[in-house]
Amino acid sequence: MKRNITLRHFRCFVAVANTGSFTLAASQLFLTQSSLTATIRQFEDAVGVKLFDRNTRRVAMTPEAARFKAEAERILSQFDGALSDLESLSQGRQGHVRIAVVASVTNYFLGDAIAAFRQAYPRITFSLHDAGSALVEKMIVNGDIDFAISTPHHGYDELVYTPLFADRYGVICDAQHAYAHGARPLKWADLDPAEYVGFTEDTGMLAHLREHAGKAGFFEQQHDEVSRTSSLHAVLRGGGRYSILPALAASSIVPPLAPGAAPGPFVFRELGSPRLAREVCLITRRLRSLSASSELFLQYMRDVIRDKPVPAGVKVLGRRDRKARRDA
Repeated sequence: MKRNITLRHFRCFVAVANTGSFTLAASQLFLTQSSLTATIRQFEDAVGVKLFDRNTRRVAMTPEAARFKAEAERILSQFDGALSDLESLSQGRQGHVRIAVVASVTNYFLGDAIAAFRQAYPRITFSLHDAGSALVEKMIVNGDIDFAISTPHHGYDELVYTPLFADRYGVICDAQHAYAHGARPLKWADLDPAEYVGFTEDTGMLAHLREHAGKAGFFEQQHDEVSRTSSLHAVLRGGGRYSILPALAASSIVPPLAPGAAPGPFVFRELGSPRLAREVCLITRRLRSLSASSELFLQYMRDVIRDKPVPAGVKVLGRRDRKARRDA
């Protein structure tokens, strides 16, 4: 029976809930009152819940209907928005993309993707959100953004996490720091927790390191913290401190050296024993389609991630397979 529920049932329910009147709701929907009443009764029969208490003076929502109303309005809003987006896209190449992207992806890939995308779709606009992984997941669950490229944090069942690339961890420090020098590989056991600059609780980086680094108690000790990679410049510049970053994130602070160029003020060295990498994923809402504009932009984003050269320590997942298919 639930398969027979349609958007018509949702629209009728919301109209009655908002007006508190079958007469006013029927007028708004250009329906006869008897047709509206029959539709609401079908809805109630299908879900097995009474939605409205009726008497001669007023119509009131039941507690179950009151709890459901916000979700029904959100479903209708998302459907209408997606349809409007699709119609605008087909008519005038218009639309809007709402995304959140982890800072390292913003710095390395996003600008190239937007520049290429605007050449083909100049009238599609963007909302770019800068937030920690924990908040990003909640924004997708709540429908506030279309998708994210970020690291998993809580791992919600209603979200789909599709790995895009693996990003190995290393140490970043001032060029004068002891960790900046040495012929042998830098190991986790070499690290002094007293000099560590960590990340705040809302970041996926901290959650991943706590779970996988095998350093019990290391990240719980008191130390300097930042919430964004961009803040590390200020904390590390004075010397005597280091942080642990994935290679792509470190590239915004320690860019690859051009031939003959002088070394910069910071050094990045990959960590071993064991090697550890984070996964950066495309995060979407399960069983919910992206808007036409978001689908288009996501393809451009995937193309840039696939084709742009990446720093040492970054492995784009599936890149070799795609190249083999092109060469076949």
